[in-house]
Amino acid sequence: VVASLARFGVAAVSASDSHYAVIASVIGAAWMLALVLQRSYEPRVLGLGGEEYRRVVRAAFWVFGITAVVSYVGKTELARGYVALAFPLGLALLLLGRFAVRSWLKAQRRRGRLCHRVVVVGDRHSVGDFVTQLQQEPAAGFVVVGVCLPSAQQRWRGSVVPVLGGHDDVAAAAARTGADVVAVTASESITPARLRRIAWSLEGSAVDLVVAPAVTDVAGPRITVRPVAGLPLLYVDEPRLSGGARLVKGVLDRVGSLALLVVLSPLLAVVGILVRATSQGPAIFAQQRVGLGGKHFAMYKFRSMFADAEQQWDDVRPNNDAGGMLFKMRDDPRVTRIGWTLRRTSIDELPQLVNVLRGQMSLVGPRPLAVAAGEFVGDEQRRHLVKPGITGLWQISGRAQQSWDDAIRLDLYYVENWSLPMDLLILLRTVVTVFRGGAR
Repeated sequence: VVASLARFGVAAVSASDSHYAVIASVIGAAWMLALVLQRSYEPRVLGLGGEEYRRVVRAAFWVFGITAVVSYVGKTELARGYVALAFPLGLALLLLGRFAVRSWLKAQRRRGRLCHRVVVVGDRHSVGDFVTQLQQEPAAGFVVVGVCLPSAQQRWRGSVVPVLGGHDDVAAAAARTGADVVAVTASESITPARLRRIAWSLEGSAVDLVVAPAVTDVAGPRITVRPVAGLPLLYVDEPRLSGGARLVKGVLDRVGSLALLVVLSPLLAVVGILVRATSQGPAIFAQQRVGLGGKHFAMYKFRSMFADAEQQWDDVRPNNDAGGMLFKMRDDPRVTRIGWTLRRTSIDELPQLVNVLRGQMSLVGPRPLAVAAGEFVGDEQRRHLVKPGITGLWQISGRAQQSWDDAIRLDLYYVENWSLPMDLLILLRTVVTVFRGGAR
């Protein structure tokens, strides 16, 4: 409808162009059907991960392709301007609508509503780790209502969830607690034969059976299940750290940063003047950070501290509220009055668009830290396999509350599972987080 009005104006409802109302209705119905056929309404993909968005995009391309073929074969005259508006706009609004509903759903789940009730099966160690991980992500919507353990472990002192019985009692435990999901963890006590019996016992109960593999922090696009000799083998692809997708990411970074610099240039000029007018020192602060391959570069920010902040480092260092290599201080006396506003709104980060334009950073990636490359040890060094970003996974996950270990885990998850849809989702969530005042 919007495309019709934008392309033809009020004339879209006149007799000469009234067939576009019919075309819009047919395309709309076909689009909804494509969403159903692409299984974009399955509860298991709603509200979590990128699969929901991928299915929506696939449905849009199917409708676009079929419309083009039908138009060509049937010699239907469709205005190119109408098609050029309808499909990109429709896809964008679909994705925004999904994102809005997902945000509402996550908010409900954080309050304990609209959640899956889960019974976890395994041994004490694997079950404990699984329950802890689920409790750290309430927005995922999995509430553990009980566990089933081997007979020798059923007296589990200190368990935060009730022990409902043994491995032979899974179906009864799910029925008794009203669970709609049974999660089987990777443990020695769960043999293939036992897993098969658990699956048989749940048949016809409308309870989903999920198996948590030993492989963790690997996203769906890297995983393929292939049956070999009757065994469902889990193939895990290597991280996509190069190739055509990386080239596209680089182009989008350069084009996006240039466009944002042009659009935001009046704001950047005003902020620069305010920083210079409210405290002594330059408007832009440059600091050495670790980038791609462990190489250092000068990262730019609007100065949010007094000019002698680095000389006061030894005085404030003992008051660190974070851990590891992170430094967070709730009431840092070195921050200027306008600096607090810049930090709360993340406006101080905008000069890093210049770093992105120069190819030193990306719009999305692990945040560059003010430490020497040699201070990163072990798995932490994998952060440098990709360009650092202005925003990243742990910036949109409540970074003020993140521990060093959690921050590293999220950064490594991004490195291992990077994709363009993930970048777009992080950028969208960053905008929402900043407007809510939770970016810091």
